[in-house]
Amino acid sequence: MTALTLSTAAAPGLRADAIVIGVGKGGKGPVVAPGADAVDKAYDGRLAGVLETLGASGAEGEITKLPAPAGFKAPLVLAVGLGAEPKDGDTYDAEALRRAAGVAARALTGAKKAAFALPLADAADAGAIAEGALLGAYSFDAYKDNGKDAKGKGPLGEVALLGGKPRDKEYKAAVERALAVTEELNRARDLINTPPNDLDPEAFAAVAQTAAKEHGIKVEVLDVKALEKGGYGGILGVGAGSAAGPRLVKLSYTHAEATKHLAFVGKGITYDSGGISLKPAGHNETMKCDMSGAAAVFAAVVAAARLGLAVNVTGWLALAENMPSGSATRPGDVLRMYSGKTVEVLNTDAEGRLVLADALWAASAEKPDAIVDVATLTGAMVLALGSRTFGVMANDDAFRAAIVDAAEEVGEPSWPMPLPEHLRKGMDSPTADIANMGERMGGGLVAGLFLREFVGEGITWAHVDIAGPAFNEGGPFGYTPKGGTGSAVRTLVRLAELTAAGDLG
Repeated sequence: MTALTLSTAAAPGLRADAIVIGVGKGGKGPVVAPGADAVDKAYDGRLAGVLETLGASGAEGEITKLPAPAGFKAPLVLAVGLGAEPKDGDTYDAEALRRAAGVAARALTGAKKAAFALPLADAADAGAIAEGALLGAYSFDAYKDNGKDAKGKGPLGEVALLGGKPRDKEYKAAVERALAVTEELNRARDLINTPPNDLDPEAFAAVAQTAAKEHGIKVEVLDVKALEKGGYGGILGVGAGSAAGPRLVKLSYTHAEATKHLAFVGKGITYDSGGISLKPAGHNETMKCDMSGAAAVFAAVVAAARLGLAVNVTGWLALAENMPSGSATRPGDVLRMYSGKTVEVLNTDAEGRLVLADALWAASAEKPDAIVDVATLTGAMVLALGSRTFGVMANDDAFRAAIVDAAEEVGEPSWPMPLPEHLRKGMDSPTADIANMGERMGGGLVAGLFLREFVGEGITWAHVDIAGPAFNEGGPFGYTPKGGTGSAVRTLVRLAELTAAGDLG
């Protein structure tokens, strides 16, 4: 994990492999951003011109490297584009700082230490830069020789935030928060990226148990026998075809001063072949990521505990492996769910909603103030919103808006989605109480309507479909790596913070 420090040192005298500065995109060319004054001065105030000569424009994510000026102990200046220069009196927003820091940290893979001299007006800016740098430096190299990337380089070793105030309580709190959230988010990324032969439901549950013990979180794991005794037909039905039995993990973080209780429910399909309704070639190679919702919930609960938030948070990880075999659930089978309702399974590749249904009903039994489920649930949501935006549905418009606002605040693109009542009829079954499939068009909304059937009466609930942004199959961007992204972790943590502060519900 990349180390992080706040530093009051001047850029010229700091021993580091590089000095990172920001460059904005002005109307007439690149503009040196605040924080880079010492570097600009060393270039006799002509740094913007030098950068323009080198082809820099200040566009978001752009990287320009140049030798450090005489007198600097660091040999390199790395200029990172921040995007459009703010209007008079405005400052660069938090997300621009996060993305720039992430790009810079990734560009400095292999370096031992870098000094970040990006615009830093207050503690919030320090937190944003810290988050971006720590997330951008992430690399999953556990299965590579010596734990290094293809070029033999490890992640950036240390980030020093210049202009930080090490003794200031607000700055220290911002950095400590960034460390807690990013360490847990990166742990979620590790889980998502872990090959399914090394992360089955039992192994995931073991990781959760270890973390819970470390951070004072109560944990309960229901194995196959306990699930059978409890009547968790959805989870058992999905896991029936696999040699690796399913698990339901309950993580309970409590605070003595808490007056509110949030429940987070995560879909944890550690590998999704589609079951008997087998996925075609080209659609199953990345299905180790189908437990991203459970990874997000796990990370959020641990982060809440590390931050000591004055809110009770319960995380439910619905873990199963969806495989075809002689014992697998078949299309046409009827499952009796934990709630007592029966579900006709028309497609075994619509399995996420089945494990979530049992976990939602279990969460509802505790009467929390609100439930949020997170899942890589439908390809339909990817078609609707693309690969970087998650959809949010809810049985309460104000709660849906609050989640979208929280996501925007932390830099996670989201979009409010409806739950059209006319689509519910498509799930009517002549055999069971409900079918697990409905109309093809609007499939992401149909899935949300199915889940709503398993939320306790009078409980505020939201469904977050992260099928698009959970796993990045393209190249890295901003602070987002290729592979598992940790989507929704920061939104869940922010919801917990807002609830603890009395600003939500």
